Amino acid sequence: MKTLLGRRTRILAATTATAGLVLLTACTSSDDGGSGSKTAAGGVELVKAGQLTTCTHLPYPPFQSEIDGKVQGFDVALIDLVAKDLGVKQEILDTPFENFKTGAFLNSGECDLAAAGMTITEERKKNVDFSDPYFNATQAVLVDKKSGVTSLADVKSKNVKLGAQAQTTGEDHVKKQGHDPVSFESSDAVLNGLRTGQVKAVVIDYPVVQGWLKDKANAAAFEVAEQIDTGEEYGVTVKKGNTELRDAINKAIADAKADGTYKKLYEQWIGPYDESAASPAAS
Repeated sequence: MKTLLGRRTRILAATTATAGLVLLTACTSSDDGGSGSKTAAGGVELVKAGQLTTCTHLPYPPFQSEIDGKVQGFDVALIDLVAKDLGVKQEILDTPFENFKTGAFLNSGECDLAAAGMTITEERKKNVDFSDPYFNATQAVLVDKKSGVTSLADVKSKNVKLGAQAQTTGEDHVKKQGHDPVSFESSDAVLNGLRTGQVKAVVIDYPVVQGWLKDKANAAAFEVAEQIDTGEEYGVTVKKGNTELRDAINKAIADAKADGTYKKLYEQWIGPYDESAASPAAS
């Protein structure tokens, strides 16, 4: 899905979070006061006692977004499983997407891990360690139904204005195909660009499009012209060398797939269960 995460502006009720960090509690977590040892179950060292601190970038439904005042989504639910295994609660920091490339907030001790529907790439592996892949993702070309576009090739041949989310693998892919897309900061901005006619087509992760098309107004106005299999797999990142936490994440993902929890969460947040998307090979 994304090249390294760098995107979207988050709005919390009446508070706008731009450059700063916003601390949020995941919807399924329970508060234990955050005091005591920073060593969790399994010898995992945490940046703050009593909590597993997750860096993400909001909104990016269905993986993470604010719903009814709480940050929820597929990634949030998966990391809640990790936190449960460690005997702590999950706390979420909304951070600039650009920092996911460098692992800045992991290295500075702001976060234990980053989970934001992030595609595993060789470039990113230079700065962070990835968990096993937990999701296979394809890109989608979503178009205005009146555009006459039926493929990404049509976008170029018909000189249709194309949009993409900044610093994502979708944007990278279309640039490599010779396109010059309008770059939007967030997934919300991508959709708004399509709604307002700034662009007539966009390229973004297909699961995101699935979520958009659940809205009747969006489904009436837009359609998927093409799905592009770029071979992308999502992973959770930790600071280089943090093998204890990486192993804990891998175990939680494997256990969830084995006991049916993964399937349940997939159907809740993504849609009808797609075993091929849910069962990527370990990296």
